[in-house]
Amino acid sequence: MTQDVIAAAIEVHRDKGPGLLESIYEWCMTKELELRGYAVCTQKAVQVRYKGFDREDCLKFDLLVRECLLIEVKAVEAVRPIHKAQLLSYMKLLDVPLGLLINFHTLKLTDGVSRLILPGANLP
Repeated sequence: MTQDVIAAAIEVHRDKGPGLLESIYEWCMTKELELRGYAVCTQKAVQVRYKGFDREDCLKFDLLVRECLLIEVKAVEAVRPIHKAQLLSYMKLLDVPLGLLINFHTLKLTDGVSRLILPGANLP
């Protein structure tokens, strides 16, 4: 599935190029993935636990594909460690084992793709 998602990102990048807002790439990615038959969502209620306390909150993220692949869309000059940390935090809260950080602000899209695996996760 990650290969197909990366192929979808390449298609969006070919059509739109670098330099646009992240929200445009997110929308285009959603449409491209839906055209390829994937179920995609952008927010989900999650249970947050802290020291015996529970809170349900609506977590907004870029794209969740088939409930098992979280995608963080960026359009930045350089991917920073905080971007990967954010994706890993969301993966943990959502209990999603696999993530892709895709930076559309590159000349060659594959140079902007990072694959993350949640430590201790069982991949499907």
